[in-house]
Amino acid sequence: MRDNDNDLQVRWWKLEEQLMERFGKKPDMETILFLIGIQELGDIQKDYTKEQKQDLMHVAVCMLLSQSGYYALEKIDDDGWPHFKQLKTLPVMNPLDQENFMKDHILLYFDNLQAFLG
Repeated sequence: MRDNDNDLQVRWWKLEEQLMERFGKKPDMETILFLIGIQELGDIQKDYTKEQKQDLMHVAVCMLLSQSGYYALEKIDDDGWPHFKQLKTLPVMNPLDQENFMKDHILLYFDNLQAFLG
């Protein structure tokens, strides 16, 4: 494993630990995307439909990748849902690189969120 991979993994474990302390169980990638989607939508509900959960994860992925210029917020619809426009094509990656790519963007998101919240 390369040093960058080790650093990424250590930072990822630290984030998982923080989320586990906050929510009481270790989150998987889908759960983290769901939480980011809720954060970005700003509308916490007790229950979400399966379609809403998928939409929230899509919002999260677009928001995460907007940090690197792959997407940009295009508009907020009448229901308060953000819509994104793809600006550039994502690179072709194997599954492990794709997972690390998303982890890196998730870590950047939480770093920026913590900096914003103080």
